[in-house]
Amino acid sequence: MKSNSKTAFSLSQTDIIPLIIWCAVVFFTWLFMHGADHYLALTPEAMGKYFELRWVLIAHITAGGGALITGIVQFWPKLRNYSWKIHRLIGFVYLMAILVSSICALILAFTTAYKVNWANAFTLQVWASVWISATFIAYYAAVQRRFQLHREWMTRSYIITVAFLISGFAYKIPYVQQLGSYEEISTPLFWMGWAVPLYIYEIIRSNKLVTK
Repeated sequence: MKSNSKTAFSLSQTDIIPLIIWCAVVFFTWLFMHGADHYLALTPEAMGKYFELRWVLIAHITAGGGALITGIVQFWPKLRNYSWKIHRLIGFVYLMAILVSSICALILAFTTAYKVNWANAFTLQVWASVWISATFIAYYAAVQRRFQLHREWMTRSYIITVAFLISGFAYKIPYVQQLGSYEEISTPLFWMGWAVPLYIYEIIRSNKLVTK
């Protein structure tokens, strides 16, 4: 009699790199979020311009961290192929995290960001809009069972998600900080954080299509 039980999920040497990448993302996400620990005091002094929208900011940061950690798991082929139910569950968590974080980002972009300058606000408005739209397209493609298109847009969605780490850590580089004030530097860094990686991805993807 044949057994219908599924083979237990086990790790092999091929899983070392995916695990290292996931651990690295978790570490850098923790490091990035650790830099916002002072906001947890929830006082006007700690929150500054965000005080009136403090819970929006907290939700944005928390959900964004969740999206970074859950999103990278979706690119682990072995786990994805092992159980589509797990893949869909993690995908749903990622989608909800993006939904919460991006909506909060839009609220902040149309309010507190203008206290920096209009260019900063406009940049964040575009960034958040691209983020939520790319994620929705990825989800819609999966619902339509167009899985190749789903993978492509999921990649774009996660690239835009990682942009928070890229721009955030780039700003911490001493040389970058010497280039000018936060108001002067933040806007180009925000554009660079998602537009450049997305452009590189499109070059790689197009090259693969040409060589097929």
